Amino acid sequence: MDLSNLRPADGAKQSDNFRRGRGHGSGNGKTAGKGHKGQKARSGATRPGFEGGQMPLYRRIPKRGFKNRNSKEIIGINLSALEVFENDTVVSVETLIEQGIVKNPRDGVKILGGGELTKKLTVQANAFSASAKEKIEAVGGKAEVI
Repeated sequence: MDLSNLRPADGAKQSDNFRRGRGHGSGNGKTAGKGHKGQKARSGATRPGFEGGQMPLYRRIPKRGFKNRNSKEIIGINLSALEVFENDTVVSVETLIEQGIVKNPRDGVKILGGGELTKKLTVQANAFSASAKEKIEAVGGKAEVI
């Protein structure tokens, strides 16, 4: 068995291209597979979630809390992650993405003070913690808010 020999099991695939409602000789005439009468036999199917007038499940279940539409999702990065850069490098959000440190910057990147920094870097980010700014400037680098 290899990839070139793979195929669905017998009877697993069924064609859906036969013509319904073309007389009883076709095997799918008269009611065209819809049975007799009732809501499902008629045109104009109900919307998803409709339970025939009973209070639908999505309205019966209690809703908790709320989602603040003004909240921002800021990605935090520790100083120790910036050690991969060379001396005198300008570190921006784009360079962080290129290095694979940040995958999706979402609403912004904040540099946090975790770990130690030994290289002189110019770091451009949306926000800095007080300890991160202090450590970057102690090594001789710059912390620029963009």
